[in-house]
Amino acid sequence: MSLPLISAIVPTYEREEPLRDTIEDLLKQDYPLLEILVIDQTLIHKPEIQTYLENLAKENKINWFRVDWASLPGARNYGIRRAKGEIIIFIDDDVKLPKSYLKAHIKNYQKNPAIGAVAGRVFDRMKLADFSNKGQNDSLFTIKYLPPEAMDPGIAWYHIDLVHTTEPQRVISARGCNMSFRREIFTKHNIWFDERFRGSAVREESDFCLRLRRTGYQIWYDPEANLIHLGEETGGCHDISTRSLQYQFTFYHNHFLMALKNLTLSQQLHLYIKLFDCHVLGNPPCNKSGSPVKILTRGLFYCLGFLNALWTQIKKLWDDGQIYTRIDLETK
Repeated sequence: MSLPLISAIVPTYEREEPLRDTIEDLLKQDYPLLEILVIDQTLIHKPEIQTYLENLAKENKINWFRVDWASLPGARNYGIRRAKGEIIIFIDDDVKLPKSYLKAHIKNYQKNPAIGAVAGRVFDRMKLADFSNKGQNDSLFTIKYLPPEAMDPGIAWYHIDLVHTTEPQRVISARGCNMSFRREIFTKHNIWFDERFRGSAVREESDFCLRLRRTGYQIWYDPEANLIHLGEETGGCHDISTRSLQYQFTFYHNHFLMALKNLTLSQQLHLYIKLFDCHVLGNPPCNKSGSPVKILTRGLFYCLGFLNALWTQIKKLWDDGQIYTRIDLETK
């Protein structure tokens, strides 16, 4: 069986050394048919990183695209339009990859034509460090199979664990820092990332995967397709502080937008109740402060986020929100 060309798309924003190290890991992959597309939203790099990227581009080791706007779903769409691969893989700009990473993704598509997307395992550096600091062994917290709730579109996000799950299985969604798709998801089925997801773009991959499932394709989780997500505190899509008002506003907006677009009324209610219980009241697994002032503040953002997401959906009647795609297509 012939090997397909892989397009690895790396959206990047305000990252320097982690971006360089991520690219180096891609260049060391033991897979022969690979193109690397770096969608660079950083306006000014450090001189040494600028030189590094320029040299790789001159040597045709990477395809380096620079844009003057910042949007994770926008950058994904930008890269897809330029990718040539049969399989398109997305990784963040702050990950560490084993040499067999690409092969682990590809083998799933070769085994089963019903698989349209592969969700890889993500070892979070912060969680691994937390276990280590507490003297705990992460292997003690592994699980074989996800519970049935992880396939319920209303509450799946509180039960799908792509960190500790050890067995391959069908899942409802992938994590944006480690996911791959058949090219025809975009070209044949015309499913693209929704650029209305803002800020950290939380839930943009969930929204995409819910729409992908309507094609009949499966999303398959493979723990062997693993990487370490460094979760750098600056740069990337998470450059907005999680304590900022902007982050809180966009966090709720994105959750509600995903729900309004994809879920039945019953599924929406399940999500809204869980979102309120966890993120507003602070109950497990969120474990947030139970201070009345903080609950009231979070409740205000919860309400504002819902109203804003509802307005976003209403605006779709005359504006689909794909502003970065339009900018790209108009300049081609």
